[in-house]
Order: sequence, then structure tokens, then C-alpha cells
Amino acid sequence: MIDYKKSILVLFMVCLTNFVSAQSVFGKWKTIDDRTGNPKGIINIYEKDGLMYGFVEKILEKGKEDATCHKCEGELKDKPVVGMEIITAAEKHGDGEWKGKRLFDPEQAMTFRCKIWLNPHNPNELKVRGYLAFIYRTQTWLRVEE
Repeated sequence: MIDYKKSILVLFMVCLTNFVSAQSVFGKWKTIDDRTGNPKGIINIYEKDGLMYGFVEKILEKGKEDATCHKCEGELKDKPVVGMEIITAAEKHGDGEWKGKRLFDPEQAMTFRCKIWLNPHNPNELKVRGYLAFIYRTQTWLRVEE
């Protein structure tokens, strides 16, 4: 005999697990150039010791798949962009926002302060804002389904 209550409970738990995981800032995100609208890369965002980190997992732009950071200085000079950490030690703040002092753009070889949060109307969109003094720019990254 089928226990319908247990079946419904299991189905509910599976759906809830998928919903909760879809609400996380962690995972893989496709970056979209806010000026051209073209996809640029895949960033893997993860949590370590309660802080947010992110690295370039893949470059999507044709001809740039093996790009190096030729504008960078110091230890990053001419290092591959794939595998490069671009978000370092961002801290969680209220309302699901993460803030940090290092959002690195290897294309410009510039470091920005950042604020990162899920779009409250669409949890498959990540808002990534970089600050340089009082000037800022916000990009929308799209969740990559695994």
C-alpha cells in the first residue's frame, strides 16, 4: 500500500531543496557585458569560512578563451585569466547583500569595492556592483544551470 502522506512529504522536501538552492548567490554565473549585452565568461562563486570568493571558470568570448592578464602588474602579470580569483573575501550583510574590497576586473586590471546580491524579483539574476570612489557600475549575471 502506498503511503500518500510520506510521498507528498518527500516531494515537498525535494521541491523545497531545489527552491532554497536556487535562492543562493553561490554557484556558477554567466557574466554579461553591461555595455554590449554579450556573454563574457562563467564565474564560480563559493563560500569559504563564511566569506564569498569567486574565480573565472571559463571565458566565453571567441578568440579569448586562453587570455592572460597582460595589463596586470606584479604576480598576476601575464597569468591566465581562467582560474583567476576575481572576488576575494566579501562579507555577508543584511538583506542577502555581500560586500567586499576586492572585485577584480582582469580585462582592465583594476580592483573595485563591490556589493553583490540576488535580484529580489528573479533569483536567477545576480547583481554585481563595482565601486571606484563614489562612481559605480552594476552588471547582471545569469545563473548557469548545472
